[in-house]
Amino acid sequence: MKIVFMGTPDFAVPILEALHTKYEIVLVISQPNKLKKKGQWIDTPVAFAAKKLGLPLYQPEKVGADIDYIESFGGDLLVTAAFGQYVPSKVLNLFKKTLNVHGSLLPQYRGGAPIQRAIMDGKKETGITIIKMAKKLDAGVMYAKKSCPISDTDTSSTLFEKLSFVGRDLLLEVIEDVYTEKLKGVDQEESEVTYAPNLTPEEEQINFCRPAQEIVCQIRGLALEPGATISYKDTKLKVFQAHVVPDSSKCKPGTVLSLKKQVVIKAADDAVSLDLILVPGKKMLSAKDFVNGQKILKELDVI
Repeated sequence: MKIVFMGTPDFAVPILEALHTKYEIVLVISQPNKLKKKGQWIDTPVAFAAKKLGLPLYQPEKVGADIDYIESFGGDLLVTAAFGQYVPSKVLNLFKKTLNVHGSLLPQYRGGAPIQRAIMDGKKETGITIIKMAKKLDAGVMYAKKSCPISDTDTSSTLFEKLSFVGRDLLLEVIEDVYTEKLKGVDQEESEVTYAPNLTPEEEQINFCRPAQEIVCQIRGLALEPGATISYKDTKLKVFQAHVVPDSSKCKPGTVLSLKKQVVIKAADDAVSLDLILVPGKKMLSAKDFVNGQKILKELDVI
């Protein structure tokens, strides 16, 4: 079994490493490097792992641009995990079998941001589904599922890490049975489909006219990347952790209720206490450290 692996973020790295210990990986495909530090491009997590493992690496702008190059590696099984590009049929057709490690309990949360949106929606459970890749988004036959609880303290970062290991273990359980067609899989129930499209910049902005619990879930779902944002005058604060504070006052949403060792802001119902805050160009601060000498939130209205 010769495997071509496609993935980009940290989520995919444990899966790649585990496959490498048991099978022959003939090619790793990752998104192009998009971050620079001190003039040098920073490898995607999967690109870094591939280089460390000594595996051939390909980082195309469009994965279907050079189909002959991919075909030349002779892979007969394609495994994808959070690759981040549309994979056209002409690429899928190169392989005997295709598998995708998807971060939700399908058919719920098809799309590019299932983990973040499960937290943002206040869900208590999510999971991994191993599916056949299909032309329609995340609509392929399901081979296996495994659930994972979402704790009240989970962020997208912690949940990505948990699910990466769930996905790794589940894939290893079923990969050979899928390849030999011992495991046929089942179709998804279309009437139960929900979607989790990629996040937009507008969804990063905190709107204090919403209920406090929804705001806290938004902050958790966006932490640590890209982070929920409070725009105040010419400054954008990033918030990475918060909790609900009961409050029955009649203040309008967005009113800063307290800056004494904490940052408490009125929401539509209760209030939100901001626990971890990032000021542009500075390090992440606790609320207590943030309010010591800060000159940003002087007025009472942050909306």
